[in-house]
Amino acid sequence: MKELIYHRMLLPAVAQNADRPCATNSGTGVTTTFAEHLDRVGRTIGALQSLGVGRSDRFAIMTLNSLEYLELYHAAFLGGGVVNPLNLRFAPKELAYVLRDSGTKVCFVDAFFAKLIDSVKEEAGLEHVVLIGAGDVPHTVNHADLLAAAKPVIPDEGEETDPVVLMYTGGTTGLPKGVLLDQRAELLNAYHVMMRLQFDRNSTNLIQTPMFHAASMFAVLGGPAQGAHTVILPLFDPAAVMKVVKAYQPTTTVMVPTMIGMTMAHPDFTPEGLGSFTDLVYGASPMPQALLEKLLALYPDTDIWQGYGMTESSSVLAFLGPDEHRAGGKYLRAAGRPLPGVVLSIQDEEGNMLPPGEPGEVCARAGNFMIEYWNKPEATAEVFRDGWYHTGDAGYLDADGYLYLVDRVKDMIVTGGENVYSTEVENAVALHPAVLQVAVIGIPSEQWGEAVLAIVVLKEGATATQEEIIAHCREWIAGYKLPKSIEFRAEPLPLSGAMKVLKKDLRAPYWEGHERKVN
Repeated sequence: MKELIYHRMLLPAVAQNADRPCATNSGTGVTTTFAEHLDRVGRTIGALQSLGVGRSDRFAIMTLNSLEYLELYHAAFLGGGVVNPLNLRFAPKELAYVLRDSGTKVCFVDAFFAKLIDSVKEEAGLEHVVLIGAGDVPHTVNHADLLAAAKPVIPDEGEETDPVVLMYTGGTTGLPKGVLLDQRAELLNAYHVMMRLQFDRNSTNLIQTPMFHAASMFAVLGGPAQGAHTVILPLFDPAAVMKVVKAYQPTTTVMVPTMIGMTMAHPDFTPEGLGSFTDLVYGASPMPQALLEKLLALYPDTDIWQGYGMTESSSVLAFLGPDEHRAGGKYLRAAGRPLPGVVLSIQDEEGNMLPPGEPGEVCARAGNFMIEYWNKPEATAEVFRDGWYHTGDAGYLDADGYLYLVDRVKDMIVTGGENVYSTEVENAVALHPAVLQVAVIGIPSEQWGEAVLAIVVLKEGATATQEEIIAHCREWIAGYKLPKSIEFRAEPLPLSGAMKVLKKDLRAPYWEGHERKVN
């Protein structure tokens, strides 16, 4: 008997919480009840059907976070189609490729992105562009009109193996890859997370990570399924986050470390700015240890969690819980222990298992992995070789099963024959009191093969020299790991749509005309 389909989670939650608030757009103040939400989801499915979208057809979204985004997600999970959430940072050529590669014919947009989608509409083969909200921008049909004319439809339950999400990765190398995920993977991951992170109908969950990103998936699925109130921040901004926290007193949220750092560095920040959370989850990129220690000191009563995973795993594989965060010490360097049902191993380049403490590639087995990379059978076979998913992350396991990440394999710097993990250097630089942001990359060097370069943004009003920062790092890391040079920048480091530093972009100017072996 099947269970891992979203009908079994959302429909009972609606029945039990019909008149309670389901979701609020913090930008507009509009709130829908669970009954209203399901009605709009049903009308969305009816509207999709009127545009020729069925259970296995793809439809795309390129909008800011919104109530409609949540409705479109739930429409897909109730059998209305396969949702293709588009990265808001995609360039026109990437967008055209993703839409064409996925076979998407219908794209939902808002006024912010309508012109961009219109610029690639013909090349991408789009037939319908649906405008959410107002705006004198190109589109073929208005979302409100479409829903008004549609009858609510909730399709019969499908199968656990039905695809529901086609989520394209950010394209760290080459063109983006489409990650195809089914009901079973997404719902199993939600169950895994709920075995550790528990909340209920009295919880208020704040979505502030971009809804196109895998970091938002548990909030999209798990919160409504538990009867929780979901508050949606249209676009991350530190001042807006603090305003929402004050107005709605959310109890749970997910933040990328960059978001935490930007909020706590804001000139108007006070402890109340993030003070309502009983549970705060961070992930998607490493947390500088100095920032983590500051967060823990400021919020001793908040349960702090770290999640580790990737789009391909729907998305969480391991959690580092509140007890470990409060214990401190070595645990603050860990990424966590695997969730129930997840098995991790560390393997060398030949696929041999490595013992505790020895670094290699992090590999995983679990039921919450993707079906495939869309239209890429060779890439799919490569990443799932020998019955393991190969993450591309470098790390090690200790004797107690805790995972410690040392770097992305492609971000590892090989200098003078020694492996230098950029995150280790970044942590040392970030401990300098003048440093606001840092990214460490390898650049070409005739002497060393690669030289360690730290790109640094200083805090407003702060000063520091290259010599001072390198001397500071010498207290924390070995000499061969030290930055050979420091590049100071006045502007913030480039970020992806998921708020990760784009090291690929930082490396590109230095490696033009050179071949980099680790990539």
